Amino acid sequence: MTSAVLSVPAADPAVAAAHFLSRLTFEADVSDVRADLLAGVPGLVVVDSRSEVAWSQGRIPGALHLPTARIPELAPQLVDRGATVVTYCWGPGCNGATRAALAFARLGYRVKEMLGGFEYWAREGFAYDTDHGTEQRPIDDLTAPRSGISCAC
Repeated sequence: MTSAVLSVPAADPAVAAAHFLSRLTFEADVSDVRADLLAGVPGLVVVDSRSEVAWSQGRIPGALHLPTARIPELAPQLVDRGATVVTYCWGPGCNGATRAALAFARLGYRVKEMLGGFEYWAREGFAYDTDHGTEQRPIDDLTAPRSGISCAC
């Protein structure tokens, strides 16, 4: 029997461990970012790299609005060099957060990209700010448990 999954063998466990550890040094998920924001973890700066129109439509509470094109110009004035920056954009179909993370890395910042972006923040039922106040959508049970309790993964 032919296997689509096993047609390319899985990596050696040590190589796999290094790969997955590497991914975690570059990425954070929305639940972990939210938990750190709620806990007030010092030295964490969440950056929304989208346009002014997108920012107005909705943003993570406490995030700094810094469109990608302006990062080289404004980051040194707005973001402490000792901070760890977490970038986000619209969602998984957009690589804006990746471009923003690259811009911060090129300036010498420690940086991670938030997987799922603003889309998954809202889909997991987390409150977000708009120009008209705070909003919150129902939990999408394809992204998080309906109970609102963390999946604890």
